[in-house]
Amino acid sequence: MNEKFIIGAIVNNHFGVLNRVTALFSRRGYNIDSLVVGMTDDSNLSRMTIVATGDEYIKDQIVKQLGKLHDVVRVGIIPDDIAVVREHMLVKLRVDSGANADITDVINRFGAKVIDFSANTITAEVTGEAASNDEFVDTVRGYGIIEICRAGAQALHRDGETL
Repeated sequence: MNEKFIIGAIVNNHFGVLNRVTALFSRRGYNIDSLVVGMTDDSNLSRMTIVATGDEYIKDQIVKQLGKLHDVVRVGIIPDDIAVVREHMLVKLRVDSGANADITDVINRFGAKVIDFSANTITAEVTGEAASNDEFVDTVRGYGIIEICRAGAQALHRDGETL
């Protein structure tokens, strides 16, 4: 049965690493649902958080193949039950003068922030679990979404466990 799963990888922070990782997925016909990469506290290393879909065989193959890449220092599955997962997105909404208060109320109810106002738009910054972010998008759709910029999942193990 195909399920979404999260892979965490610590990789060397230099040119070409991202290309080699994504090429591994492409060569095997696996899809990446989301990919977030950023430098760690050590400027020589980056952390990749990859969300993919597949069965147990695909999950195992991806982890094994990533582990064979020269620039991958550590790689592993981050199980849902012990993961802290968040997504970040920016949502620009169309507004008229009468809807500002309503839209602001929705933004506040979801724990989001207004980061830009103009005469015709409000841009909100939303951070949360994917389902909550989806619910936010559904809630504000009626106001008129101009554009969305949605980053992929970021995930860490809970408690003292690390990648």
